[in-house]
Amino acid sequence: MVGSNRPGFCSADNFGSTKPDLSSVNNLKLRDEHKRYLFPYAHMRPIQKDLILKVVEVISGRKHLIVHAPTGLGKTVATLAPALKYAIDNGKKVLFLTSRQTQHLIAIDTLRAIKDRFDPGFTVVDIIGKKWMCSEPGVERLYSNEFTEFCKKQREENKCEFYSKTKKGLKLTTEAKLALERIRKQSPCHVEKVKEIAEEEGVCAYEISSALAKESQVIVADYYYVFNPKIRDLFFSKIDLDLSDCIVIVDEAHNLPDRIRKLMTVRLTNNIIKRGISEAKKLEDPDLISLLSRLQDVLNHFSSDLRSGSEKIVSKLAFIDLVSSFVDYDEFVASLDLAAQIVRKDEKQSYLSSIASFLDSWKGDDEGYVRLVSQSESSAGSLTTLSYRCLDPATVTRSIIDSTHSTILMSGTLTPTSMYKDLLGFPEDVVEVEYASPFPEKNRLSLVVPETTTKYSMRSPDQFKRIAHMLARLTDLVPGNSAVFFPSYYLRDQVYKDFVSLAKKTVLLERSEMTKEDRMEFLENFKAYQKTGAVLFAVVSGSFGEGIDFPGDLLKCVIVVGLPLQTPTLETKKLIEYYDMKFGKGWDYGYVTPAFTKCLQSAGRCIRSETDRGLVVFLDERFAWNNYLRKFPSDWDIKISKHFEERISDFFGL
Repeated sequence: MVGSNRPGFCSADNFGSTKPDLSSVNNLKLRDEHKRYLFPYAHMRPIQKDLILKVVEVISGRKHLIVHAPTGLGKTVATLAPALKYAIDNGKKVLFLTSRQTQHLIAIDTLRAIKDRFDPGFTVVDIIGKKWMCSEPGVERLYSNEFTEFCKKQREENKCEFYSKTKKGLKLTTEAKLALERIRKQSPCHVEKVKEIAEEEGVCAYEISSALAKESQVIVADYYYVFNPKIRDLFFSKIDLDLSDCIVIVDEAHNLPDRIRKLMTVRLTNNIIKRGISEAKKLEDPDLISLLSRLQDVLNHFSSDLRSGSEKIVSKLAFIDLVSSFVDYDEFVASLDLAAQIVRKDEKQSYLSSIASFLDSWKGDDEGYVRLVSQSESSAGSLTTLSYRCLDPATVTRSIIDSTHSTILMSGTLTPTSMYKDLLGFPEDVVEVEYASPFPEKNRLSLVVPETTTKYSMRSPDQFKRIAHMLARLTDLVPGNSAVFFPSYYLRDQVYKDFVSLAKKTVLLERSEMTKEDRMEFLENFKAYQKTGAVLFAVVSGSFGEGIDFPGDLLKCVIVVGLPLQTPTLETKKLIEYYDMKFGKGWDYGYVTPAFTKCLQSAGRCIRSETDRGLVVFLDERFAWNNYLRKFPSDWDIKISKHFEERISDFFGL
């Protein structure tokens, strides 16, 4: 082979040597390996390769995978790239599901890198909720079911100019084809770009995205596009897709059980009924007004013995029987639906529709659900709420997972994987993998400081003051910004009263219900203190506990104050009972592990890349108890320390 121009072999230009250039051979193998899995980046970590091979094995065998993959492993590309390769070769679709816009961007950037490197000829669509893609002013204030009805009416009555310019019958208009071609040329592109192009062409972004989804090999979307039965059936029918042809990748999958439970939960309040009565009055329908008033009496009957802040179980049949005592139940639902259609001719939303939807849902299964009535106070006065709440997400997810080609769950806090297997109804042959963090452990100092507690029975002004003093000592040792995460806004505010006079650094308070713009502005303000140091007081379930990155040296320390274990509600107690009955792990699955996962999510804000160095402190004596200590990931080198000053000073080189 001397003189051959084949890569990895010598030619006359190689000084006449007949020995192979081993580095060229290795580079060729590397290039082939990267192309085989569509891995677009120069360096493939051994841990990434292991995950890639695991994904290939699972998808090829039509199995499922649950993978705990800590931040920095590169799990998005390690799952998405081999799944895409299989989809292209075998005529399947990859559905990459995530609830966060930032993760949509990461997925799109990864797919763009694959296309730029290999140009394998694939199309991508990034799609979010139809309501959030709509250009009609004011629709963002509608509930999902209200928007669905509003959109349907607008289309049927030819009142939506965006839809009219998009479709004529079943065919796309010229404007729609132009918009589609522009998006196709820029694919993969983020949904915001899709909306921008659609608005420039005056067409419906959702309809254009649906048309593109029909030909796409990858669909980046919210969880609901697969796990909400109504949305899935409508969307899949629209693009001629079957679950058996789908490789589903669920990102940040630790959120999925709770998201499904909330999705399948419905509520009826006295305020909704009052607004429904107002709509019936506008329709001048005395019979409907009377029936709704009787329905209000039913709510009052079930809540008459409740004080504010209390709740109790309601029987499915008891409610149906009481309503049926003055009207045929199903005929009542039909009457409400009909009246709602009339209301929506002039209004975007109808409370009559919400009432009808609730009454219809109430007839659902008992297994895996609980029915409650509660009494509380709101700004509008006393609030009575009747709810049909989902306890078991597997009632929805099991059949979906069984129907897919493969389903892959991944998250940096998906431990124990066996819990998610149980909760979501995976089959016994599901593959479970847990990876260690790829970052050097020396870059993170992880401490449990058992000097205080937020345990409910121990809360007092003295305890809050003690926590404030400990936080002041800790944050003063940090050469930069710190973030402190509390179980609730109440606890945060109690500690803040003492901390603000002790702290040597500026203190910033997270606000509840912050918008995306608010968060970005807040982070820019926080960034300004990078050198002098500031302290962010936030809440584990708030705006910064998950889904927000603090890049580089922006954050040097995270302190998690206490466990976010709330006083168990009746729903929580029923959840614990249900999981005890089903798995023998009610307290763990229904109460402790979800709270601990929130702590780990907050702690994960500190180390986001292999060059980051940071301090993570868990401030509560309970973190040192064995039943909680064993819940930390196995690769975390947790130190329990009451004398922490020297450890922290040594870590930061002070």
